[in-house]
Amino acid sequence: MIPQTVPNVVFKTRIRVDTAEGPNPFEWKDLTSDEIFKGKRVVLFALPGAFTPTCSTSHLPRYEQLHDEFRAQGVDQIVCLSVNDAFVMYQWGQSQNARNVFLLPDGTGEFTRKMGMLVDKSNLGFGMRSWRYSMLVADGVIEKIFIEAGFADNAPEDPFEVSDAGTMLNYLSERQRAA
Repeated sequence: MIPQTVPNVVFKTRIRVDTAEGPNPFEWKDLTSDEIFKGKRVVLFALPGAFTPTCSTSHLPRYEQLHDEFRAQGVDQIVCLSVNDAFVMYQWGQSQNARNVFLLPDGTGEFTRKMGMLVDKSNLGFGMRSWRYSMLVADGVIEKIFIEAGFADNAPEDPFEVSDAGTMLNYLSERQRAA
């Protein structure tokens, strides 16, 4: 069952520190759900894994490309969540030249589990990962969620029909027109 509000968790992230010395210019930074969602309008989309084909060629790039259109619809931030560690998410962001979408590592899968979206993808050699979905969150309250069909452990397919940037942007546009 999908919660009505985003789960309260602490995300372990790594941030680049320009003043750091030595071979590792990063430091750990804990981010809470409140720091990400409180007082903001956020679009979060979740995907199975960094560096995977659909996630790298379509899912993340389209949200990145449409960033300004999301902002015009009153979205404060776009967040991409994956059950990957902070190091992987950082390197994936670098390889994707992601500048507008915040890549959020859910390394332990706690947020994904509490969302009810954690699935076993052992059939692909992934282990526990997120099912694809996107959601509009206002001040921590989930206003709309788009979940891909076929939610199941070891699903034979990885659908990508409704969690895409276009579907969310269309929803926001229609909502604005109706207001």
